[in-house]
Amino acid sequence: MDVDEQPQTVLQTMETKLKSNLKIDFLEFIDTSGNCGSSYSVTIVSPDFNKKMTLARHKLVNQILSDEIAQLHAFSQKTFTPEQFAKEKTK
Repeated sequence: MDVDEQPQTVLQTMETKLKSNLKIDFLEFIDTSGNCGSSYSVTIVSPDFNKKMTLARHKLVNQILSDEIAQLHAFSQKTFTPEQFAKEKTK
């Protein structure tokens, strides 16, 4: 590793893993820990969630991010299909 090269943060690792395992239309992480990086809320919009119930979507995300979630104090997620997200934005 170069001197200038920093190891990826948990946030960067989570983003990379999600983008490499799911087709992502929208991804937003919010640090809910007051910027100490121990708690995150994430919104994920993916066509991969079509025909999956909320529990199945959350299990899928939890599987993908299992190592990173284990390092966090708190992790919450909202998962939407593109159609659901479009409706959600009009509320």
